[in-house]
Amino acid sequence: MRSAVHFIPILSTFLALGFAAVLFGRYRARGGSHLLWWGIGMLTYGAGTITEASTTLLGWHEPLFRAWYITGALLGGAPLAQGTVYLLLKKRTADLLSVALVTAILAGAVCVLLSPIQYELVESYRLSGKVLAWHWVRLISPFINLYAVVFLIGGALLSAIRYARRLDTRQRMYANVAIALGAILPGIGGTFTRFGHVEVLYVTEFLGLCFIALGYRLSTGPSIYRAPVPVAAQ
Repeated sequence: MRSAVHFIPILSTFLALGFAAVLFGRYRARGGSHLLWWGIGMLTYGAGTITEASTTLLGWHEPLFRAWYITGALLGGAPLAQGTVYLLLKKRTADLLSVALVTAILAGAVCVLLSPIQYELVESYRLSGKVLAWHWVRLISPFINLYAVVFLIGGALLSAIRYARRLDTRQRMYANVAIALGAILPGIGGTFTRFGHVEVLYVTEFLGLCFIALGYRLSTGPSIYRAPVPVAAQ
């Protein structure tokens, strides 16, 4: 049975696609592999919420479910994390990790597409990975998600600590704290999904996206902090 919560992914989709347009616009203007990966990450984020919104509006359909699992459980925050990898590591190392990440996601996606479905477990307007007959497929996503946690959340927290040391970079500290919080929330929702509470994921996805967008705005906007002027220069 549908409730108001089931319609939240519609809002998330519009927000994600709008944010993706901003990121790709900045990439075209400035370049940078990190911006390209972040833009891709927002597209896949939006693709995941589109499948959720479509399920709410149209009901459960096998192609939508498989697309949801691939874009949500396998991709998730991985492309966003890969953008951070390009900021933190040398390009050669980041390129090698990109190959490994894409290979793992493709392998997992193939398994999701080939797995039979346990139709007796399907619910009309709710999505859950429990319907996959190959239960071991669900063991792939935690490894990919761990990669995302290490680099997306860990990278944001590391940057926050670095920026906290100076007053003139304090705003970027808050930006990275917001990004880290935004990355944590969908992971919490994903954990609830494994126990059949997909509605929690819908809420945390939307809130997480709002925090990530806020963090990006703080990091690219004018700073409200200024380093103190030395007395000798006054």
